Amino acid sequence: MAMLRPVTAAPGQDTALPEAPAAGQPARRGRAGLRRLVRAIRYNHKATAGAALLALFCLVALFPGVIAHDDPNATIYPRSLGPSAQHLFGTTALGQDIFAQTVWGTRPVLIIAVGVGLLATVIAMLIGVAAAFYGGAWDGSLSLITDVLLVIPLFPLLIVIASYVQNAGTLVLVVVLTLTGWSYTARQLRAQALSLRNRDFLMAARVRGERKMYIVLVEIIPTMTSLLVACFLTNALYAVLFASGLQFIGLGDPNSTSWGTMLYWAENNEALQTGQYLWAIVPGACIVALGAAFALLNYAFDEIGNPALRPVRRTRVKRAG
Repeated sequence: MAMLRPVTAAPGQDTALPEAPAAGQPARRGRAGLRRLVRAIRYNHKATAGAALLALFCLVALFPGVIAHDDPNATIYPRSLGPSAQHLFGTTALGQDIFAQTVWGTRPVLIIAVGVGLLATVIAMLIGVAAAFYGGAWDGSLSLITDVLLVIPLFPLLIVIASYVQNAGTLVLVVVLTLTGWSYTARQLRAQALSLRNRDFLMAARVRGERKMYIVLVEIIPTMTSLLVACFLTNALYAVLFASGLQFIGLGDPNSTSWGTMLYWAENNEALQTGQYLWAIVPGACIVALGAAFALLNYAFDEIGNPALRPVRRTRVKRAG
């Protein structure tokens, strides 16, 4: 049997064993992911435009009284006025200022978008990652619940639920859209977590004896930052569209001020047939613009997650003098 010889180091050679991953390595991965997101927004023109649009809507939602001084629900103005200096978009057939309604209606729309986006992404993250990492009965049961929600048509389901909740306000819409809208995101996150389950850093965490919940929350989730942000934007976009659609067909609170309820009253009062085009066009254009902001931002995060989507940059070749 061959005798094992002690390893001797050459002069100046380091014989120290490789160090174990530092405790703060997952945090550093998370910070690196955030830096990539910021760079993507800065250097991607579509993402920059989307961020500027979203920032504009956020400012309008935060300070509506500074921008529009009129009461959006006051019916004290002459009816069906055209655009003027006093009423930039005119007035409705009920004597309300359309500009004030548009400005004050931004806040509930953003609350729905951000609330549903965050809650649906968090639920999908916990269910999808847990199903992939734990496997076995956990994966089977959680995947079954996800698949059941995936095969049910979402908008008809929302119509049925909203019909039982009369005059659904902002909070009710957030809850309903969250409970019905997390399944597709959970499927995406489960697939991503399955591809990470046998990576070296996760094997090292198991060897160190880390708990499973620690591995899920600290080791796996920070590596999925770009995908989580993309899922949030997608959920927020669909929340805006579905909430506005429910309000437009009369399943929301008609007394609230929102872009969807503006379209509802414009349709009921035949705004397009009577020449009050701005009453219907302005809230519809705002919905399109906010949806475009979320979609444009999504381009940057898709490029982070999929390098094949990144644009090829031309490099200038210097000619020898």
